[in-house]
Amino acid sequence: MKVIRRKDSLRAKRELVHSLKKGYPALLCVDGWNHWITVVGMERDKFISIDSRKAPVVCVDTWRKLRKRWVYREPDTEDPTQTRTLYDLHPVIPRYRVRTKAHFSLKRARYLRRPENKIFATFWDEYFTDLSYICVPRTPRAEKVISARELLRRHGGMILSQIAFWHGTVTREQVRKILRNMKFIADTYDLVVREEDENRAVTAITANLALWAASKFGIGDVYGNG
Repeated sequence: MKVIRRKDSLRAKRELVHSLKKGYPALLCVDGWNHWITVVGMERDKFISIDSRKAPVVCVDTWRKLRKRWVYREPDTEDPTQTRTLYDLHPVIPRYRVRTKAHFSLKRARYLRRPENKIFATFWDEYFTDLSYICVPRTPRAEKVISARELLRRHGGMILSQIAFWHGTVTREQVRKILRNMKFIADTYDLVVREEDENRAVTAITANLALWAASKFGIGDVYGNG
């Protein structure tokens, strides 16, 4: 990966902001070069990052706080009485055409940081992976598609009622929360469904939620045991 090293914090900040404005997240080695984080966005001088050490994993930091974690200090080899400050960043530049990118605004990051959304943030990859098998990223030439959010708006009530009727203890509000999480993911990545796949997508989402309900809450005896 490309590595950019700067010795001055303001120059390092400019490099980081430049990478983010071009649409490239940046890997930073922080905490005395003992840990990695990924900075994915910036808004109003706040930096949005993904950090596996934090709970929730989505973080919002001021430049001052990020700089403090980012800087690495070591003795100057030319003058042992002095200390060098280093800021290394690795822009994540794909070598292939990217189909979709996450749009992490400050509002979205703060939503994920709410205590009630801690589990949602932790299982972000699972949500995205499931939806990516059902939906597709929007493209400039996309025709005859509906947004995944619109799909869930149209059919969410039916899905909710069907899952809540399951032979177990899942409640409507618990199902509603999972559907809200799916809408959030779909909006973040601007996922869509082809019109001809609308019924298939509804079936797939319902099946996923049925499996979630069964694994989370268990089920009663269904149709006897044979």
